[in-house]
Amino acid sequence: MTDQQKATSAELAKAVHWLQRKVVADARGDDCSTSDKQPSSLFWLGRLAPEADIAKADDDRQERLAPCAVGLRLRPHGKGPWVFEVQAFMRSWSKAGKTADWAKSPQVAVQGTISSEAGQTSQRFLEKELRAALREASGRNDLSAVFEVTVEQRAGQDELVVLLVNTSEGSGKSDTDRNLYEVSFRVRGLSTDPFQLDGLPDAFRYDRELPAIGLNCAVRQDGEYLNTDDVPEAPRPRPVFVPPGLDEALLSFEALAKDPLMTAEALYEAHRQWGQLHWADSVLSGRASKENWSTEMRSAAARGAEAFAEENERLARGYQLLVSDHGLRRAFCLMNEAMVISARGKYSGWRAFQLGFLLANLSCLTDQADTEIVDIVWFATGGGKTETYLGLLVTAMLHDRMRGKESGITAWSRFPLRMLSLQQTQRFADAIAAAELTRRKYGIGGDSFSLGFFVGQGATPNAISPEPKDGDPSPYEEETLRRFKVLDKCPFCREPGVSISFDLKTWTLRHECGSEACPWTERALPFYVVDEEIYRFLPTVVVGTLDKAASIGMQAAMRGFVGSPLGRCTQPGHGFTYAPRSKRPQGCLVPDCKHKVEPVVCGEELFAPTLRLQDELHLLRDSLGAVDAHYEALYDHLSQRLSGRRPKILGSSATLAGYERQVRTLYLRAARVFPQPGPAPGLGFWSSDGKDLMRHYIALAPRGVTVEHAVDRILTVLQRSIRGLAADPVSVCADIGVPSSLAPQIVDLYGTDVVYGNTLRDLDALSRSAETQILVEGPVNQRSLTGRSPFEEVRKTLDDLEKPAEAFDDRVHVVMASSMMSHGVDIDRLNVMAMVGFPLGTAEFIQATARVGRRYPGLVILIPKMGRERDAGIYRTFPKFVEHSDRLVDPIPITRRSRRVLQRTLPGLELGRILMLEEPVAGKALTLPRALHKYRTGSQFDPDVEVSEIVDALGLTGPLDDALRKDIANWLDVFQRNVADPPADVIFTGQASPGQGPMRSLRDVEEAVPIYGKEDSL
Repeated sequence: MTDQQKATSAELAKAVHWLQRKVVADARGDDCSTSDKQPSSLFWLGRLAPEADIAKADDDRQERLAPCAVGLRLRPHGKGPWVFEVQAFMRSWSKAGKTADWAKSPQVAVQGTISSEAGQTSQRFLEKELRAALREASGRNDLSAVFEVTVEQRAGQDELVVLLVNTSEGSGKSDTDRNLYEVSFRVRGLSTDPFQLDGLPDAFRYDRELPAIGLNCAVRQDGEYLNTDDVPEAPRPRPVFVPPGLDEALLSFEALAKDPLMTAEALYEAHRQWGQLHWADSVLSGRASKENWSTEMRSAAARGAEAFAEENERLARGYQLLVSDHGLRRAFCLMNEAMVISARGKYSGWRAFQLGFLLANLSCLTDQADTEIVDIVWFATGGGKTETYLGLLVTAMLHDRMRGKESGITAWSRFPLRMLSLQQTQRFADAIAAAELTRRKYGIGGDSFSLGFFVGQGATPNAISPEPKDGDPSPYEEETLRRFKVLDKCPFCREPGVSISFDLKTWTLRHECGSEACPWTERALPFYVVDEEIYRFLPTVVVGTLDKAASIGMQAAMRGFVGSPLGRCTQPGHGFTYAPRSKRPQGCLVPDCKHKVEPVVCGEELFAPTLRLQDELHLLRDSLGAVDAHYEALYDHLSQRLSGRRPKILGSSATLAGYERQVRTLYLRAARVFPQPGPAPGLGFWSSDGKDLMRHYIALAPRGVTVEHAVDRILTVLQRSIRGLAADPVSVCADIGVPSSLAPQIVDLYGTDVVYGNTLRDLDALSRSAETQILVEGPVNQRSLTGRSPFEEVRKTLDDLEKPAEAFDDRVHVVMASSMMSHGVDIDRLNVMAMVGFPLGTAEFIQATARVGRRYPGLVILIPKMGRERDAGIYRTFPKFVEHSDRLVDPIPITRRSRRVLQRTLPGLELGRILMLEEPVAGKALTLPRALHKYRTGSQFDPDVEVSEIVDALGLTGPLDDALRKDIANWLDVFQRNVADPPADVIFTGQASPGQGPMRSLRDVEEAVPIYGKEDSL
């Protein structure tokens, strides 16, 4: 970041705080002294309802939705009596008559002393003083408040609950408002012991202490005062990615393309020296004494130091590989040259952790033993994980070509279900195009580098049929194919206007660049979106959704994902061939092809993917994780059988909670994390907290109004503020405290508001309300980014957000977004988010809120659903929740020992073995039961060996796995009998499976149950 950008960032942080002030003032009524509307319909923050109203409610949720009290839970140090000072602040609203406007009272401020003793029941204090002050400020006798103090015992320790209660008379006529507004109080003079944040183990790296716990509020400590706080805040600084002792110029792509050795050595040495300063035994012992660490904390710190030392050894090993392996060094240099092309000036080099990850994992390209460890990137969202992957991936592509892998998949990158974004795909395409230009420049042999988009039916076609059915894409009507355009810009020249067409001669759906200046001279871009074309051409890199892994149990052409195809069609442009079928007797996937097949030139041991990448590893949990574990085992088993090796697995995760167990369950391998966490929050070699604001979090709890109302008001204020800035930049910028020259930039960066909902039902309600309740002049253009959004609509929305219209009225102003947006949407203009309700998973909170503030300071406004105890609990400790959010991600619940899951996966596992191993040996289709029975009878098939193969592949060899092994044997026995003597309804081999057939998608975990409407009733 340049000095000029830093100055702008500091000033934009002022804009963030200005927007916060505007929202809070509107919600609480800070800047309002009169109103022609009922105050309770306007002001929903920091207000207390009369106690009498809450007493009428039969649901304790009401106390959270419209509380009558706000308070602090304190742990007094030592035995009572305890004497301390309190100061209360509040206002009221009144009107002189039915036709008069409402008027706000002056602030009521009452100070007093409270004395409480252990063993006492609830006591009330300062009742007269508060009533008198309210009467004096408002001229009314129906308003009152009181301090209520209760002594409780928890875990053998006394706790004080100090509440400020609205004891006014119950709600009356519409011209009377007995709520208290802008309520807060503070305490001083009480020596207290801290609480510990629940849900976190004691750890040497983190401060879990809370000075108090808020009740219907949060807590803020200002010097000697403990304050109730209705606007809890949690600023997060932008990390600094340049380690001390390292010249940033050494990290540039150009420097590394010329000489990576100097940089690699400097990085290793800077890392070693930093470790001596911060991880030395004497340093840790000093901290242990000063911070009163437990024995376990000191042991954990020692383990952290060992992990850092191991990380340093990995950097040294990467450096030595670059020194000794000239082929690998050449691939690494050319990768950096390609990154210059790919980055296009947007960035000029690596962040240190990215280069560190590359160095630490170079050995996986040369040492088969390294593939037995799954390496996980664990870094802040927005830190550049995708580019890190791409660096290693491009190095592997070039290294594969240099070692003789002329064709086939180098890397298969999978995203959980629907999480693959168009932006991520474009970044992959840009990097691969740059690598291809570099490959051609240096005359490296083999097929062109290419990319496959493997997501299947719904987003892209599984196949293009010459006789399409209704609703299917037609090769003869290009209009039906346009919705399958994935790339907006040519990855070679970056010009927009990529078109899509179908080539009948080669039977391919082609993305084409029409720019005459494009360095890619061929008509069709090396980019494939149809499943069958991916099988035919085996792109160098395949990106797709994880659910496609189930295809291996149904599609013989998936063989290219684990080993060598069976041949190559001699007709140019037809690609690889697989097992024969009745409609494709030569195994060519082009319809009606009768050309001869030639052997594959590349050795079979080279064909299996070098890398398997798994993004968002933490989402592989529960039934999805259990099912995927079985299919991962199948892919590894088949790769080992066909190519003699297993691919290296790389992953990224939002949590380290239970990662080792999760990886062992998913992949039957050990796990390792890069980079290692630093010894303290905000302190690490790879990144440390900087001075600039990255993201400012606030939580605003609606009181007495619906969530929809609160969101409408927030959006109204945000839009009014930005539109006011556009209309009068001089005076508004003066209010913000920035030069008026920044007004256009502030309007551009903060003029679009993201509303993030946790359910589609919530978003539907919010969207309907926002259509009429965002009360501003001019249009409010609203878009949706959810799992229901059509592919083309998502593309247009992202494009309009990245390249906004010139006129503000023509831009997108509000985006209603679901979890679809929480992964891979990287748009610098998105810097304001209103999150409605805390997501059930902390990982989603981390991922979703990271969509804003990626380059410029961002504002995240959390609107908790206070009726939910979890939301209320997080709100009470909100700053600590944000600080420790990465540690509050739940450990991943996952097992591979589910008998029910095994029944769902066994058909795919067995059919995958038949398609990949037995059918090629048979030399003919085994898709019919009689063909399979005949082959197995003649090949001396042994069911016990088959069971053993599946058991070993799944790792079900322990003493606790007896029941699962019996299930496999019983299933195979029934399957064999069905194949030998097919039931009447069994036509194909897959239908011989006991129970359900092979899974079509990893989402098909549960058995489908038909639901009949009235017209279908029997």
